[in-house]
Amino acid sequence: MTLHLIDRIAAEDEGQGPLVVCVHGLGGSANTFTPLMPALARHRVVRIELPGSARSHRVEGALSIQGFVDALVRVCARLGLESAHWLGHSLGTIVCQHFAVQQAKAVKSLTLFGPLMAPPEAARTAVAARALKARNEGMVGMHEIAQALVQSGLSNDTRQRLPLAVAYVRESLMRQDPLGYARTCEALAAAQAAPVENITAPVLLLTGDEDTVSPPQAVRSLCDRLHAAKSRRVVVLPRCGHWAPVERPEECQREVREFLSAQ
Repeated sequence: MTLHLIDRIAAEDEGQGPLVVCVHGLGGSANTFTPLMPALARHRVVRIELPGSARSHRVEGALSIQGFVDALVRVCARLGLESAHWLGHSLGTIVCQHFAVQQAKAVKSLTLFGPLMAPPEAARTAVAARALKARNEGMVGMHEIAQALVQSGLSNDTRQRLPLAVAYVRESLMRQDPLGYARTCEALAAAQAAPVENITAPVLLLTGDEDTVSPPQAVRSLCDRLHAAKSRRVVVLPRCGHWAPVERPEECQREVREFLSAQ
């Protein structure tokens, strides 16, 4: 594995074969996709950490969805990545949708976990409040945010039976730089939907039956709007919350493997 630092943006690069690029969500990192790596063993996988998150938290300037898209374009240009299968989680799915509209030739397919087009108004308010808490309270605030999101973001079954998944989500959130996390929250709170009707690549949408961020009905509505996609499919995973790759890795591996093999 090679770690690239491009304009203070971290990107992990490993493997050989068809190219896959991964984009994590709010509070995530390259490790969000580690549980999926067995399904990507015959691919070159580039996992990019968004500006403001994880090892890329020191990136300067205002953060926005368009800024994230521009960052992906810069990383791809520097690494010579011309066309790839794209995987996204949560906030990363919004970024991937905008990227797929603006850079259609660079997208062979989209696999989106916990997908959403943009936060509903209630969620915007909650995310903005979370940004304020992280800014004002620092590490203590991040600790409380992590505790709350473990309860709301994971399924009951995950919390009861999968302590390693709980530990991963908790650690991923607690290890975020508070200011970087706050800035990313602000970008998400201001996010606008991409014109997904213009996406032409095949799309796989995966969510959990207990995902309160991307509930199944909302994901089906998103799927209905993908009129121009070469193919589109929704998978709802049982006993699963918003962190599907971590909560249900084997099921996600199977879906990713089958989807990519068909492209």
